[in-house]
Amino acid sequence: MAVDVAEELKNLKATMSSIEAVVDLDALRGEIKRLNEEAAAPDLWDDQAKAQKVTSRLSYVQGELNRVESLRRRLDDMEVLAELAEAEDDAETRAEVEAELPRVAQAISELEVRTLLSGEYDAREALITIRAEAGGVDAADFAEMLMRMYLRYAERHGYPTEVYDTSYAEEAGIKSATFAVKVPYAYGTLSVEQGTHRLVRISPFDNQGRRQTSFAGVEVVPVVEQTDHIEIPDDELRVDVYRSSGPGGQGVNTTDSAVRLTHLPTGIVVSCQNERSQLQNKASAMAVLQAKLLDRKRQEEQAKIDALKGDTTGSWGNQMRSYVLHPYQMVKDLRTDFETGNTSAVLDGEIDGFVEAAIRWRRKR
Repeated sequence: MAVDVAEELKNLKATMSSIEAVVDLDALRGEIKRLNEEAAAPDLWDDQAKAQKVTSRLSYVQGELNRVESLRRRLDDMEVLAELAEAEDDAETRAEVEAELPRVAQAISELEVRTLLSGEYDAREALITIRAEAGGVDAADFAEMLMRMYLRYAERHGYPTEVYDTSYAEEAGIKSATFAVKVPYAYGTLSVEQGTHRLVRISPFDNQGRRQTSFAGVEVVPVVEQTDHIEIPDDELRVDVYRSSGPGGQGVNTTDSAVRLTHLPTGIVVSCQNERSQLQNKASAMAVLQAKLLDRKRQEEQAKIDALKGDTTGSWGNQMRSYVLHPYQMVKDLRTDFETGNTSAVLDGEIDGFVEAAIRWRRKR
């Protein structure tokens, strides 16, 4: 076992070194120094948007550096302990190292996945839209289950989220919902969740207790930044205001604060009704619309590249995961073959294994 531990430590050290090279620790330290200087400026908060961007980026970069450095220390400490256990033939210390090894290996694996996110928009925050598809009331209920799954995933990781719009179905569940995951690399991480999700279960809405298959679609787009220059002329936009509503048509407030934007050339419709002022809802809806138009532009550019390459693989996003609750319990990703029988944990937000496997799969492609 001691030889296996030594070999495993050697492999982990090699992986850690490659991660450190990709992350570029000196560059991170340089950025932290520059951001600290900006954050110390007396006039920083004269521009609140810029101040929040600086402080948010500083917090994120410091966290990234600490994550890599602390993991390196854990690995070095384990190597010292392993050598000590071997030299003194200490069974207790050897057992301690063997118990810690898989935990460190998992942490390094997660960090390695982050280094695979090098796409143009991967570092952005994410906007996620979930829609009920085929399957009637079961599909609407499934769409709401998926929304909860992603919000719980974000909560588990400490990622801030903001729900912009929820369109409730009449009997149960939701027709659609749009929310933001406000952390760097949210887009790169969660973009692999895009596609059609399928649920198989005994329908709680069928009085004959029959098995039903239903579908929900997940769309993930990167949040637009000021440098993206997505111009939307006024004559291409229709703005409707209406009263916000909750489940079953229940009124959330008594003013016409909800906003619906329709982009006439593409037919893209975006709504925002998160109980704020009409002006704020319009600004949020515009940000969502710009993100969707940016993603549309990105997809068109990718389609041209694929056409030049003769890419005939088709969209990897469609029908990407099955959630089977009857006659057996299993969630399986159809692209990576990653699966688990713990369906309740997955629907409670434990999807890290699926996300990591899909990021590695996408990188290989």
